[in-house]
Parts: sequence; C-alpha cells; structure tokens
Amino acid sequence: MSSSPGRRGAGEHPACVQRGTGALAAPGGERSPRVVIVGGGFGGLEAAKGLGKLPVEVTLLDRRNYFLFQPLLYQVATGGLSPADIAMPLRRILRRQANTRVLMEEVTDIDPQRRLVVGARAAYPYDTLIVAAGSTLTYFGREAWRRHAPGLKSVEEALEIRNRLLRAFEEAERESDPQRRRAWMSFVVVGGGPTGVELAGALGEIARDTLRGDFRSIRPEEARIFLVELAPRVLPSFPEDLSEAAELSLIRLGVRPLTGVRVAEIDEEGVELERNGRRERLCARTVIWAAGVEAHPLARVLHERTGAPLDRAGRVVVEPDCSLPGYPEIFVIGDLARCPDGRGGALPALAPVAMQQGRYVAHVIASRLQNRCVRPFRFRDRGMLATIGREHAVGCFGRLRVKGRLAWLLWLFVHLAYLIGFQNRVLVLIQWAFHYFSYHRGARIITQ
Repeated sequence: MSSSPGRRGAGEHPACVQRGTGALAAPGGERSPRVVIVGGGFGGLEAAKGLGKLPVEVTLLDRRNYFLFQPLLYQVATGGLSPADIAMPLRRILRRQANTRVLMEEVTDIDPQRRLVVGARAAYPYDTLIVAAGSTLTYFGREAWRRHAPGLKSVEEALEIRNRLLRAFEEAERESDPQRRRAWMSFVVVGGGPTGVELAGALGEIARDTLRGDFRSIRPEEARIFLVELAPRVLPSFPEDLSEAAELSLIRLGVRPLTGVRVAEIDEEGVELERNGRRERLCARTVIWAAGVEAHPLARVLHERTGAPLDRAGRVVVEPDCSLPGYPEIFVIGDLARCPDGRGGALPALAPVAMQQGRYVAHVIASRLQNRCVRPFRFRDRGMLATIGREHAVGCFGRLRVKGRLAWLLWLFVHLAYLIGFQNRVLVLIQWAFHYFSYHRGARIITQ
C-alpha cells in the first residue's frame, strides 16, 4: 500500500495531538482548503455546521436531500407522525453557510492517494475528508429474511412497516377462518433494544387504544404482540432494574417479551424460535426486524484502500482523534467508526456519539488551520432514555436512574430539543398533545 501525501506513522497520538501536518494547506495558497463530508446524518451535519465560519470550501454529499431524525422513525412506522415531521432538507438547514454546498450523490469509492471521493455522477477532490455514512441493517447472513421482516432505517422502510401493520388488521377483519385471522393479528418484533422496545410498545398502544372500536369483526385489543430478544432481558444495555421496569410496562401494554430466544427461521407465514435447543413455530403474518446494524459498505472500501482495520461489526478502527491510522486527512465518525472509549472498549453507535464527534472533527480542522494542538476525542455521556408507550419510560444518567412518568417527560423534552427545525418541533409537540388526549394517530393511511 503506497503512502498518501499526509500519511503518518501509526500510533503517533500523545495526550495532546499535534496536527499541524499541512494536510489542509492549498497548493500555492490559490484556494481555500476543500473539505468533503460523506453523509448528512447526525455526525456529518454537525461537522458541516461546525465548519460554517471557517475559511474552507465544504461539500456535503448524501444520497438523500434531507436530514432524518431517526430516533422518532418508529413513530412514522406506527402512524403517530408523518415523514415530513421528522425530516428537513439539508439545503434548508445549511442555507446560511456561504462556504457550504449540498449535493445529492451516492458515494461508491474513495481514492486516498489522489484524494478523490468517487460518486455515481462525479468525482470530488478533497484536502480533508469526513466519512459519516452511518450503518445499515444486518440480518446476520440471512438476507432472505429481509423480504419477510423489514427493518427500520429509512423513511421508505418506516412506511412499509406502517402499511404492513395497518393492512394486517384490515385482512383480519375480512378473514373468516379463526386460525388465519389469528395469524394476521399476531405481530413479532425481533430485537429487544431501544428501537424494538419502542416499536412493540407503540404497537401495543395501537391495538389497545387507537383502533379500539374501529372494526366490526375483530377486537384489535386481542392482537398478540411478541418481542423476541436473544439476551436474557430486554434493553440489555440498560441497568437490570430498568430492564425489568421496561418489561413490566410492555406486559401492561399486552406485549409478550420472549427473552433468551433465538430466531431460527423467518418466512411469510411466521417465525421459528429456538430456546435451549428446542424449536417452536409462531404463526404471525407481520414480522419487524430491529435486531442489529452493521457498518455502511464504505467501511470495507476504506479498509481496502487504506488498510484501516475493521472490528467484528465491520466498523473502521480509528485513532483517538477520529482519523484513520496513517491518514490524518481522513476522519471517520458516527456508526461507521470504532472509536476508543478510554477504558479499553469502544463507544456505542448512538446519535449523541456521532454528534459530538462531528463537532470535535470541525474543531480539529479549525485547529489545523491555526497549527494548534488538539486533545483526543472524549465522549461526554449524558445518559440513555427509552420510552414504552404512554407515560412509561426508563432512563439512566450515570448513577441516576429514572422510570415512569418522569422518565417519559424527560424523553419528550430531549427528543423535542434535538429535533431539527422550529416548525418540526411545534408540529410534533401539537401532534403528541393531540395523541395524548385523544388516543388518535393521524397518519393511519395505507399507501400501497
């Protein structure tokens, strides 16, 4: 592997990392340094915003023209919100940054020797590159399951899930055979992390409250909702007492948590579960996948082009300043990066991590322009929250643990605060208030 112009020796990371390498210098001072950002998610957007006042040319590439607030995507999937409530055009967000342009582009390759980002439509030269392409769903080698169990990573997938959920009740209303009707009214959510728990809880509310009285041949509240988790408990990343509280809240909503259970097979008629070597068939016409993600394919591209190591999840192992080993001009952040947590482990693939990394990398670039010293990235953990339906949530803030209504109110406040755009915050707040008092979900339409 040949060296890039800015390549350094691996391991050159003292406590205060000097980055006056000249990687940002434009040839002959004829132009401003070019910074290319791949991905307009949490990390990429924060990096772009942080570079807005610097003397650099910023190009943000994303295959979508909007920023998506993924933590509320499950509410689109369950009819509580519309896609436009949690998305905003990237151009609108960055419209006041004269040094920034946004282009819709599917990035396919990266050439670190020539310092080019290769897209489907053009190639983009860079002096500094920030790769924040995020993650994709993984079915752990069982790609055939994707057709029967959609995941939740995009607006299109959320709308597909919404269609399947609502159509299941419509089909059950028409079905006269008791066994087939039971299968239509059985729902399986695979994965007991925050996304799976929030999806299952919202589905429980739909069946017990939202759809109550809307049908003549079925009772939606009799729907069977299963939450399948391989770990011994739901929300395995939370403290055990909060996991127990979340499980009780799910049960109150009619959800049946199945922990310590492995999914052995998924087809259009249901799932086959395995526990302690014994298999059981569960007939369910609606299965939703929330069991895991893997790094975007660009991680493999970076590995092949730069030799950067990958972890078991396919994430790029980065230096303490979020750059690639040997390539100080290339930063990898967010779900795509395995960043050290300072305790011998790695930081989780969460939105707060990506946002802080985006701001940090913008600070590193500003420091390089002034040839100043920067310290390694340090994540400031502000806690975790997960909601389980109306007035039920759990939260962990260091040693402080909250649950019930207080945690639910904190969850509402935090998500409103992080939502992009004043208009979106107002619209979501109004819809949440209306839903709270009326039990009605306005986006209950089947589009295909």
